[in-house]
Amino acid sequence: MLAVTVAPSPAAIAPGSDCTAAFRAAYENRYTWAPGFAGYSGRCSWEQGDQLAEGTFNVGADLKAQVEGIDNEEVHKAVASQLWEVCIHRVRRSFEQTHGENTFTAGDTDAVGTEVIVGGKNAGDRYRIKDDVVTMVHRHIHGTVVTIFTESTTDTGSGYLSHTYTSQYADPATGAARGGKSTFTDTFVPLAGEGPWVLSERVVETEAFGDTPAGRQVFRFEALSPNS
Repeated sequence: MLAVTVAPSPAAIAPGSDCTAAFRAAYENRYTWAPGFAGYSGRCSWEQGDQLAEGTFNVGADLKAQVEGIDNEEVHKAVASQLWEVCIHRVRRSFEQTHGENTFTAGDTDAVGTEVIVGGKNAGDRYRIKDDVVTMVHRHIHGTVVTIFTESTTDTGSGYLSHTYTSQYADPATGAARGGKSTFTDTFVPLAGEGPWVLSERVVETEAFGDTPAGRQVFRFEALSPNS
C-alpha cells in the first residue's frame, strides 16, 4: 500500500508565548516601496452623491503630495489626506526601527487570527495575525484608539496590500465610539504595468453617527505615471 504523508497544519501559537518572530513575518510581508522611489503623478477626483471635483496631483520623491485644481478646501484636504496616508504606509522601515522597543506576546486565536499583545514602548496596542497578514490593528494614536480589521488583501507578489477593511475610532478610557464605523475598498495598480503599486481608487462608506448622516465618498487616481 502506498503511504501518503500529510503535512501537519501550522499549530496555533500558544497563549502567553513570545510571538515576535510570527509578528515580524507578518510585518515584513506588507507591501512597501523600495528606497529611491521618485514618486508619481496623475489626475484625481472626488465624488459624493451628485458632487464631483477633479484636479491633478503629484507625489514627490519626498513622498509628499501636492494637489492642484480643486478649489473646495475640504475636498482638497480630503484628497491630499488619502495620498498622504497611502505614502505613509508605503515607506519601508525595518522591524527594528518600528518595533525595536516593543515586546510581543501571544493571546488567544480566533477566526480573525492570533492576538499579539504589545508590551514596552507601545504597551496597550494589540494586533491579530493570520497567514503572515496583520488582520487587526488596535492602536492608541493622539488620545484616541483606532481599531482596523482587514477583510481581504491584494497580493502584489512582493507583499500584500489591504483591499477591504473597516476602521473605528473610540475613546481609550470608555471604549465609546467616536464617529461612525468606516468601510474602505482600495484598488491598487502597478505603475506602468510593472510597479511600484499605487492606489487607483478608494471607496469610503461611513455609517451614520449622532447628527452626522451616513456617507459614501469615492476617490479616484488615474492617468498615473512615475516621475523620472
